[in-house]
Amino acid sequence: MVVPKYCDPKTIYTPKDIQTDIKLPKYFYILEETYPGSIVKLKKAADYYFLYAFVALCTSISGWQHCRPVVVVDGTFLKSAYRGIMLTARTMDATGTIFPLAYAVVDSENDASWKWFFEQFKEHMVKDLQSRSYTLDEFNERMLKIEEVDPRVKSYLYDIGYHRWSRVHATVNRTFTMTSNIVESLNVVTKEARELPIFDLLEYMRTLLERWTKEKLLKAMGTFTYLGYKFNKELDDNNTLSQKLRVGSMRASTYHIHTMLDGVKWYIVCLENKKCSCGQFQLDELPCAHALAALRHRNETYENYGSPYYTRKSLLLTYEMPVNPLPDESKWDVPQHILDEVVKPHARDKRRPGKPHKERYKTFDEIKSKKYKVSCGNCGGEGHNKRTCKNAPNL
Repeated sequence: MVVPKYCDPKTIYTPKDIQTDIKLPKYFYILEETYPGSIVKLKKAADYYFLYAFVALCTSISGWQHCRPVVVVDGTFLKSAYRGIMLTARTMDATGTIFPLAYAVVDSENDASWKWFFEQFKEHMVKDLQSRSYTLDEFNERMLKIEEVDPRVKSYLYDIGYHRWSRVHATVNRTFTMTSNIVESLNVVTKEARELPIFDLLEYMRTLLERWTKEKLLKAMGTFTYLGYKFNKELDDNNTLSQKLRVGSMRASTYHIHTMLDGVKWYIVCLENKKCSCGQFQLDELPCAHALAALRHRNETYENYGSPYYTRKSLLLTYEMPVNPLPDESKWDVPQHILDEVVKPHARDKRRPGKPHKERYKTFDEIKSKKYKVSCGNCGGEGHNKRTCKNAPNL
């Protein structure tokens, strides 16, 4: 499918390679033929220059029905001669790992390109359907500690908007998806591929999905716990904590309500509504330590008290539709009007000569945190050396 010289992301491309490699119309046609139900969109300017390309394979659309409807989006720069931006949308599967939903290439990262990307995603894929503080009291307590360290940090977090990063203020239940770590993970995987021309970058993403789907389906078939790995581990940790709890008295009229003594604090668990006063049960949608203690007191198991999105069954359904290989390009049967379609590479913003920047630009705090730290040869402590060490043994 891909010309041999294009197989290695580290290949250096000439402008001529890129000019002659605009095959997007027939490539998108074959994608739709091979993966019925996929969403592929190509937008050009009035003068036939490339603007945007959007791909959401039917396997991702089908698999997302069995994943929590929380999406993380991001844009990352491309490093080919004509630059551009790759936009991605992904979610988390039942093992807590990346499940790509859609990807796009746009000429630049601006309001117009993001609007177009979200319009395609919303129209075709949206289902009908951070801070680890679980209660407002806990959140306010942590914010007071932040203010004691540096009041400017609290002001900064307030200006951002608490709903953007705090569980308890979120307008939707994000459960465990509070950061964009899954975005950064995918950016690392595609680091070298982002030097490819647009056509080959899109094909690299498709083959990546093909490989990941096969690998994750095999892992899912080899999973024998009721929950996926990440959530099974979380439940095990909660179960360990629950062993230390004491169950309070239970009235006959409140069969589903239990009180739990955790240290010096009392917590109220309502199994019927799947809630706990600690906040963790309802926000994680997984039994907390208090809920597990209540279930054990009633001789019940946890299976009916967690989110179905965390189960092995959902994991198998997520990857049940394979991403089959594309036929060889020599066997593509493409209508003539598709072959005649013209797409020119956008000539503006051509990359300046020189070696492209490989890493994203880091913030001042990230750079500052990685500065060399002095350590002592006597005691191993930081902040002083062997000569100034006060912990040296007396001779």
